[in-house]
Amino acid sequence: MSFRLYDYLPILLMFIVAAGFAVGNVLLSQLVGQRKRTRTKLMPYECGKDPVGSARERFSVKFYLVGMIFILFDIEVIFLVPWAAVFKSLASQGDAMRRFVYLEMMVFVGLLLAGYIYVVKKGAFDWNERARRDAEAEAKALHQLEARRALQQERPAA
Repeated sequence: MSFRLYDYLPILLMFIVAAGFAVGNVLLSQLVGQRKRTRTKLMPYECGKDPVGSARERFSVKFYLVGMIFILFDIEVIFLVPWAAVFKSLASQGDAMRRFVYLEMMVFVGLLLAGYIYVVKKGAFDWNERARRDAEAEAKALHQLEARRALQQERPAA
């Protein structure tokens, strides 16, 4: 078995097509897209939180919870890919091994589904107007609490 650069041509072709697609879409949107500059379009946007107020204000716990859930599900998908890659070779070792490996992954996916249902029931993905008001009220209460603590620390002890 020798190294042949020709064997890597499909990977190079994939990178060229992906880069061409990305550059083509950006150029097409610049040439064809609308150029109406409105206040809303020019306003910065950060991960579902409107940029209102100071940059030093505290975020709601829900903001961090969504980030952690995203990372959790992302890591779990990373475990699915290698399993799928070796499933055929493990399944060829016999019917009992095939059933065991399949059942093991179904338990994993079931736990993942149970976690997802729990998160949905808790309302972690609920970003409607009421949830936003609740998050803003929570952030405001935390800010007031911090202000009170800072004021208490500034007072000299009698």
